[in-house]
Amino acid sequence: MLLQRILVAIVGIPLMLWCIYIGGISFFLMFFAIIFFSIIEFYGICKKYNPMSFTGTVIGSVFFVSLYLNYNVQLVLISSFFVIFLFQMLGNRINNASSEIAVTSFGAFFIPWTLYHMILIRDIPSFGTQYIIFLFINVWLLDTAAMFAGKKFGKHKLAPNISPKKTLEGALAGILTALPVSVLCREIFMKNIITLNEAVIFALIISVIAQFSDLAESLFKRDCNIKDSGNILPGHGGMLDRFDSYLFCAPLFYYAITILKG
Repeated sequence: MLLQRILVAIVGIPLMLWCIYIGGISFFLMFFAIIFFSIIEFYGICKKYNPMSFTGTVIGSVFFVSLYLNYNVQLVLISSFFVIFLFQMLGNRINNASSEIAVTSFGAFFIPWTLYHMILIRDIPSFGTQYIIFLFINVWLLDTAAMFAGKKFGKHKLAPNISPKKTLEGALAGILTALPVSVLCREIFMKNIITLNEAVIFALIISVIAQFSDLAESLFKRDCNIKDSGNILPGHGGMLDRFDSYLFCAPLFYYAITILKG
């Protein structure tokens, strides 16, 4: 398992860094693929609620493109809801219609909208590359620290009914890792971009919200008795498992930047 994680990282991290550096269409296409597979995996997790998987995946993809192009987003949104309700009616899917529509809509809109903030962070004028690398490094390292510390020292369960393996010790290790990592990132490549106080604030936001976001995805998996969202990334599980930390973290980090930096 550990060897598989390392091999995926050896391939995936350079590819991701290249897309970050290039930006533009390359970064967009990378996240289009991430979002596309994450939506599919979400519907796979929630299959007991019988979501319209194909329809939701197409709608989610179109919605993400409309966000990226900033083109008729409101029209795409209302049209998408119209299509979801129309297909529900045409299929005469009366029983459990509320849960089917709700799960379909959640997958189609929540995942693309939250992860779209990764694009917004990368597109911050002049310093987007630094901010997105700052975010990735923090999440990667705090997640790794939380996992190893939880296995080695974990005794107190963080949320046993949601994610039985996560511990308070692991969560604390994640937070304590993010603080020096953020300060180090500032010293190496962000000294003229953020202050020391801002580095600490960003570290706390990322470390707490990333772990909360991870637990949020686990709610669906526990409800549906699923361990991993998929197996597209050996050793890591599914695409959604790998990027669930950013579902809440990316938007809140982006808005923290806009508030603190203007």
